[in-house]
Amino acid sequence: MGAEARTTLKIGRQSYEGTALLETDELRFRGDTRMRIALRDVSAVSAKDGTLRVEHANGIACFVLGDVAESWAEKIRSPRTLADKLGIKRGMQVAVIDVDDRDILDDLEAKGAQLIIGSVPQDTMVVLFRIGRPSQLATLSAMTSRIARDGAIWVVHPRGDASVGDTVIFAAARDAGLTYTKVVRFSEHDTAEKLVIPRTAR
Repeated sequence: MGAEARTTLKIGRQSYEGTALLETDELRFRGDTRMRIALRDVSAVSAKDGTLRVEHANGIACFVLGDVAESWAEKIRSPRTLADKLGIKRGMQVAVIDVDDRDILDDLEAKGAQLIIGSVPQDTMVVLFRIGRPSQLATLSAMTSRIARDGAIWVVHPRGDASVGDTVIFAAARDAGLTYTKVVRFSEHDTAEKLVIPRTAR
């Protein structure tokens, strides 16, 4: 969902081998140790000779990333918002179904989206549809008939719950005449799958 790279993490005199993941709102490390740095806690970031240096609330962490170090530094300096990753643009009509995270909705409104809560008007460009049960996917066909031909339905689901996992969503999408194109990290606990009408059917 975000950027991922094998790396050596250096904290003081200690070095750890593992994988670094740069997400929408945090930088994580998994390997010989684990670390999570919220991007809001980063006070300074720089890249030199392939090493990303991150100053944060609990100290300094250096990630040996090679050629991608500078691009990661730039992403941390100017992070893309969730609205950017969802393809939301100013003036776009966005239908919101069962998404009640106020911070996320505020982010969409700050981007200039026109939010429609609880329904999907005809020719809607984007639908945000959060599910917690497989039975909710039965409404995909009705939503498909109401979105713009080049619109999208983002199905938001809890990570780690196989009953509403991606394979379940993809099967329901096929039945509704949709195809999967993209996945993003929606929040700390949720993932979003992008479903669209295939080009051949538009």
